[in-house]
Amino acid sequence: MIFVVLGTHELPFDRLLKEIDHQIDNGNITENVLVQAGHTKYRSNKMDFIDFTTYEEMAELYEKASFIITHGGTGSITMGVKMGKKVIAVPRLIKYGEHNDDHQKEIVKQFWKSGHLLYWDEPLLFEDVLEKLPRFEPVPYRSGKSEILTIIRDFIDKKI
Repeated sequence: MIFVVLGTHELPFDRLLKEIDHQIDNGNITENVLVQAGHTKYRSNKMDFIDFTTYEEMAELYEKASFIITHGGTGSITMGVKMGKKVIAVPRLIKYGEHNDDHQKEIVKQFWKSGHLLYWDEPLLFEDVLEKLPRFEPVPYRSGKSEILTIIRDFIDKKI
């Protein structure tokens, strides 16, 4: 199963679902597709849909999925990255009425530069991204929490 995550943003993300429909039609996606659609009303008989789910259910779906296709939200990306899943991230874009600004482009590019995921954005072809997926090995997630705490402790110790 491929899990597609559109998040909870109130604007629709039809563009991604239409592209997945196209990839199914072309035979590039052959697995069952489950979409967490949020507020997006686009529907297709080629995919299964749920609107919203709990965090716990979302985590179970991430675990079960062979890979994740997600919007560029930090929470949706990091859930997959922390699990070591293969993730394709797609930023919502203001020019298509999918978000209020293009901050998701920066989020997605940073995770891509770190080797954590693949992404689809203009002018890339989605089928080219799918073709990379079998060979893609995501860089394991490493929390910077301990380094941040050390910096804070050192700062406090110097001030005392």
